[in-house]
Formats: sequence, structure tokens, C-alpha cells
Amino acid sequence: MPSRVDQLVLRIEALLFAAGKPLSVRELGDTLGAADHRPIQRALRTLGRTYDQRQTALEVRRVGDRYALQLRETFVSTAHSVTPVDMAPKTLKTLTLIAYHQPIEQSRLVRMVGESAYEEVKKLLESGLVHSEPKGSTLELTTTRHFAEQFGIASTRPEEIRRFLEQKLGVTGSPEAASPSAPEPGASAPDAAPAMPVTQRPGPAEPVPP
Repeated sequence: MPSRVDQLVLRIEALLFAAGKPLSVRELGDTLGAADHRPIQRALRTLGRTYDQRQTALEVRRVGDRYALQLRETFVSTAHSVTPVDMAPKTLKTLTLIAYHQPIEQSRLVRMVGESAYEEVKKLLESGLVHSEPKGSTLELTTTRHFAEQFGIASTRPEEIRRFLEQKLGVTGSPEAASPSAPEPGASAPDAAPAMPVTQRPGPAEPVPP
């Protein structure tokens, strides 16, 4: 039978696996009912070493002050080959705006794309591509680890996701507009086409430093 320390490591592994987004030590401790966060930190180090010693495609990666259980960058493109993205252009455009400007308040998103944003955000939350947190009278929206894996981005960091959109998909814009760059003659206008291709897979992302 696993020891109490092993049980804590396994419970943290389960939380990171199920979360779909990076979690902080405080969030892990609160979820597990642990007032003292030092055992959480020790368990995270143990879990990280365990994955480093295994022959596995997964790793425990620190993302700012949070931790995520995710694919090693070597295997992102392999997994991406069986996770195609297929969604309506309006939904995809909303997802692109969230990814580019995250963290972004839902009220600001509504100003950018209109009232339809509420329904599109609901779809994205249900699909697990977007995470929300209450912020005043609105919601603060961010993308999830599932989003990064779906689009072959080897990071959950907002700045790396933004760089991916700019370099791979030609997304540019001011803080209030994240439409694709000017289309070629004969192409659809930015408002009529999503920034990320539907049912087509972007090329593999460059490796991201830990």
C-alpha cells in the first residue's frame, strides 16, 4: 500500500492530469484541504523527478508559478496528428481572440465581436479549450492545456501562444483587434474568416524553454 507521501504525489498527479490547465501550489493545497503547502511543494518535486526518470511522453512542467502535466515538446506534433480542430468559423475566431489577448475579460470580448460572444464562449468552455474565472461582474478567459495540445503549441504560456499566432498564422493587431493580417487580393476579409484554419492543422510549434 502506498505511503502517505506516495498518496499525496498520486493525488497531485491526478489533479494535474484532470485540470486541463496549470495549477498553483495554493490551488492544489486548497483542493486537497492542506493548510501547509510545503508538503505540496515536496510532492511536486518528487512527481517531477519521477516523470524525468520514466520513459514517458509526459512531463511535469512549471509555468510561471503554476504546474502542469503535459506532453514533452518532442511528442506534441505526434499527438497533434490525431487531434484535428473542426469548429465553426465564428467559434474559431472567438477562440483566436481569447488566445491572442488572454487573459481577457468576457465583457471586452463582447465589445470586440458582439453579443454572439456569449454563446461562443459557452461552446469553448464546454469543449475544454477555454477556462474562465469570475472577475467582478464578468469572466476572465484564458486558454487551457487542451487548447495548446489541439493546436500543436508546446506551451501554455500566453506570450508563447501569442507568438505562435503571429508567426505561424499571421495574426496581428492592436489590443482591441486580433484579426489576421491583411488578406491577399481575392481572399476573404478578416471578419469573414477565422484566424486559425478550420480542420487544417498548423505546423509544429518551435520548442519552448521551460
